[in-house]
Amino acid sequence: MTDASPLGASLTAPPPDLPEATALALLSQHWGLTGQLKRLTSERDLNFHLATPGQGYVLKLANPAEPAAVTDFQTRALLHLEGAGQPVPRVIPSQTGQTEIATPQGRLRLLTYLEGTPLHLAPRSAAQRRAMGRIAAQLARAMADFADPAADHFLQWDIRQAASLAPLIPDIDPAFRPLCQHILDRFNAEAAPALPALRWQVVHNDLNPHNILVSPDDPATIAGILDFGDMVRTPLICDLAIAASYQVDPTAPLQSLADFAAAFHAETPLTEQEARLLPLLTQTRWLTTLAIASHRAARWPGNAAYILRNAPAAREGLTAFAAIPADVARTTIARACGQE
Repeated sequence: MTDASPLGASLTAPPPDLPEATALALLSQHWGLTGQLKRLTSERDLNFHLATPGQGYVLKLANPAEPAAVTDFQTRALLHLEGAGQPVPRVIPSQTGQTEIATPQGRLRLLTYLEGTPLHLAPRSAAQRRAMGRIAAQLARAMADFADPAADHFLQWDIRQAASLAPLIPDIDPAFRPLCQHILDRFNAEAAPALPALRWQVVHNDLNPHNILVSPDDPATIAGILDFGDMVRTPLICDLAIAASYQVDPTAPLQSLADFAAAFHAETPLTEQEARLLPLLTQTRWLTTLAIASHRAARWPGNAAYILRNAPAAREGLTAFAAIPADVARTTIARACGQE
């Protein structure tokens, strides 16, 4: 593994580090807060949970390889969504009104801590899947009028960049390499030429079960949406495919994808071309997960468990859809969205 990687600096640079004593001193200096800190898991940034008697917070230290404009893009999006009434963390300005603090280790932000059960720890159900379809559509609609100069930055997690994954195919488990190469070939031939003509907007780009909170009393009620670190401007259908990839039931793959798509479509109608591309783009997300996670886990073995957390579901999804003819998948999703 060499340093020549298509992932970009923020996905190849090591996560930042900050001693807890330093973090507490910065919290006191800039926000006038103190409390008990607990380090949280993160792919490429450093996050702490701050417990205080009245409120929980998340102190976020951005990877120093991330451009300041991209960090600011994420902050501005949260402020926009708070105004739109979405269940997202609130940005806490410093005592001098700053939303971000520049430090030698990276840019520091403070957000509210949202309560709820992480979706990956909650029971799954068809009702929850439909709720996820609705909240994904509502979030996308709330972001449709949001623009930012940094929104078009390169991010390998963006499905439209899948062609750049070719050098990472050798990092994937040999048992899945031929299938992943097949999906990549189909993406290049079928999806890539169609994407420029579709709807584009800023999207969350990572509605995975670790970034969603549900009500402890009702796992079908979505309580919060976290982690806007993968936001980018891309075709809307790419965001839907990412969310859908985590909602597919391997025992009923096509029906569960159709149910999720129909719930999204009921809130934000899809075009016929978007609906027909969804199965392939969902498979492309699984390919993306395996390629990037395998590549990064080899580089950062100490964080491998977290980096590879979504790999088993990606392998299950690819295996389940490999048995479904592409034309059947396209027609089923189009029908679920009222396109036939």
